[in-house]
Amino acid sequence: MRYEVREKLFAIGEDYWIEDESGRKAFLVDGKAMRLRDTFELKGPDGRVLIDIHKKVFALRDTMVIEQGDQELARIKRKRLSLLRNHYRVQLADGSTELDVSGKILDREFAIEYEGELLAEISRRWLRVRDTYGVNVIREDADPALLIAVAVCVIHLAEKERGVVD
Repeated sequence: MRYEVREKLFAIGEDYWIEDESGRKAFLVDGKAMRLRDTFELKGPDGRVLIDIHKKVFALRDTMVIEQGDQELARIKRKRLSLLRNHYRVQLADGSTELDVSGKILDREFAIEYEGELLAEISRRWLRVRDTYGVNVIREDADPALLIAVAVCVIHLAEKERGVVD
């Protein structure tokens, strides 16, 4: 299933819709302004909060946390000893499952993998609209909301690292 993200609206404190391949509103990313830490909510089309995303305040390296209700789903941070700057690790809450995110994050050309198997690809190549990128969820049993939340986190972390966002 492919999703389309109109990036030019992306900023903390601004909201933007993610549409499915049929053009229907699938998710709303609700950026929360005026908070001490970077915070987003991923909502369904009905406005119900599906996932909370926030920056971990006390961490040695920038870390984003994805939660559903009061349950932590994942933590995202840049790989420590990676030769590539655009290489992130997603540690799922079970503690043993790790997703790998790598590619040209700032160019919106990257992949999310589990043990070498492609779960989702993020790319601008499929779309002709400026400032838009797609999220293609490859595996049918993968959670699109979680993978979109991971994409939002790694893009935000990469932009913070490069000084693109405050």
